[in-house]
Amino acid sequence: MVRKKIDLTINTGLAREILTGFLHTEITRAGFSRGVIGLSGGVDSSLACYLTAEALGPENVLAVRMPYKTSSPDSMEHAQIVVDALGVQSLDVPITEMVDPLFNRFPDMDKVRQGNVMARERMIILYDQSEAFNGLVIGTGNKTEILLGYTTLFGDAASALNPNGDLYKTQLRQLARSMGVPAAVIEKPPSADLWKGQTDEGELGFTYEDVDQLLYLLVDQRYSPESCIEAGFPEGFVRDVVERVRRNHFKRVQPPIAKLSNRTIGYDFLYLRDWGT
Repeated sequence: MVRKKIDLTINTGLAREILTGFLHTEITRAGFSRGVIGLSGGVDSSLACYLTAEALGPENVLAVRMPYKTSSPDSMEHAQIVVDALGVQSLDVPITEMVDPLFNRFPDMDKVRQGNVMARERMIILYDQSEAFNGLVIGTGNKTEILLGYTTLFGDAASALNPNGDLYKTQLRQLARSMGVPAAVIEKPPSADLWKGQTDEGELGFTYEDVDQLLYLLVDQRYSPESCIEAGFPEGFVRDVVERVRRNHFKRVQPPIAKLSNRTIGYDFLYLRDWGT
């Protein structure tokens, strides 16, 4: 069966207007005027940096590079290209000497555990700089990663607000191109850069292009898994993706609170909206 190609083209001008407006409104409503971003040199964090610089002014953005000793030199270079292009403030905080003592304490620690430790150490640094810089931490994760759970809870998933989270990876690349993110950043294989040779698609076992089209049908169009299979997606692929989305729901929500009263936080009391803001 030939699978019909789904058009995920977005109106990049409108998306840019909405997302920069979102950043300005939400940050100023919280009483801030600055943003802090972990800039990895990848397309996601680069786009978030471009959007935040446009929303707040480059002088109000702090881009933090946090390499580990095995991080790719290209990542640092690409991050610097973004910093230079935008004129944002920047800071380098290497994490090797922070995480290696824990790795040495547990010599049997595998790459997944090490990657989680590095992601959470970077979160600690970003939130420390949030206080020092007096700015909110800007999230960089895209809709594909969030749905699949391809994030570290309280690591790269941690932020005060996220302009990228409703853009599938293929859509995010469209917006990045239209905003002038360097081609070298957009076109390189996506990677969390947690260990040498690591790539997103290599770990996931499928391409962003394929999974974005499937997720669009499942989530945005509310197709059943059976309908996706009928549309030409391999059954094993559909079942795997559905299970990933289901299993990782806990990463997408605040920790559930056991309900005892008639005004439980997160269920019945949804401040700030409850109080008219």
